[in-house]
Amino acid sequence: MTRAHQHTPHHAGDVRRPEHGHSSPHDHEHGDTGQAEILDLDAEVLSEHIASITAWLPLKSEPRRIVDLGCGTGAGTFALLERFPDAHVTAVDTSAGHLQLLREKACTRGVEGRVRTVQADLDSDHWPDLGRPDLVWASASMHHMSDPGRTLGNVRELLAPGGLFAVVELAGFPRFLPADAPEGRPGLEERAHAATESFHAEHVPHRGADWGPMLTAAGFTVEDERTVTVDIEGARNEAVGRYAHGSLQRIRGVAAPALGAEDLAALDDLLDTDGPNSLLRRKDLAVRTERTVWAARRG
Repeated sequence: MTRAHQHTPHHAGDVRRPEHGHSSPHDHEHGDTGQAEILDLDAEVLSEHIASITAWLPLKSEPRRIVDLGCGTGAGTFALLERFPDAHVTAVDTSAGHLQLLREKACTRGVEGRVRTVQADLDSDHWPDLGRPDLVWASASMHHMSDPGRTLGNVRELLAPGGLFAVVELAGFPRFLPADAPEGRPGLEERAHAATESFHAEHVPHRGADWGPMLTAAGFTVEDERTVTVDIEGARNEAVGRYAHGSLQRIRGVAAPALGAEDLAALDDLLDTDGPNSLLRRKDLAVRTERTVWAARRG
């Protein structure tokens, strides 16, 4: 097993809603705009991390047919298209809005001929025709499945013999503030995350799961596993402030009922874009997170 720690100096990647993850069967269209902004910021800030994972994949040959399950607004799709210039990607998501944004980006980048979008609920009993891919990519989407075992079985049936399934899982939502911040309410960020735990336990119980045993149980051979540690200084990337603001704003929506009045006031102070203590003005932010990827082969 390879365990790599990558300290990324700057740039972009792949984001979600408060519990983060790509669009799930539980998303609602009216929330698409806010989630799309977070997904795009995550892609912008963490792009080097995604590129490092696509470069690491233990492929026997370059894939020509790829499926991106839970593609969101396309962070993984475009990283895969760049990594494999002869490949075609079928991008699958429940959100029509996200898929529309992905198509617009594909046109802007001149790769629209290499992308097909499919709107589908991956929790349904009947999947649409997604072809016979050599590679299936699922970044922060598997933990949204109501029956992960069934979904893994569906992916195995979908893959061409010898094909590879790459599952990327999040250790948790990124942290941005120093431990002693903000002034007067140190540790606020950790308390806000703790206040979302019951929500996450109910709605995304598989977030942060060890997918290795589940992949093996579904008939895959897990060939490798890698954990990527991301540590991006805000001073190196101006998008970090916007990423922190959007992320903590969404966390507030879940955490507010369980936070004390002083913590909530301090959080609102950070989220006040016009205030002197706004996250957008802080010079001490960083993006700290871990993501683990499993590469599993269909026999």
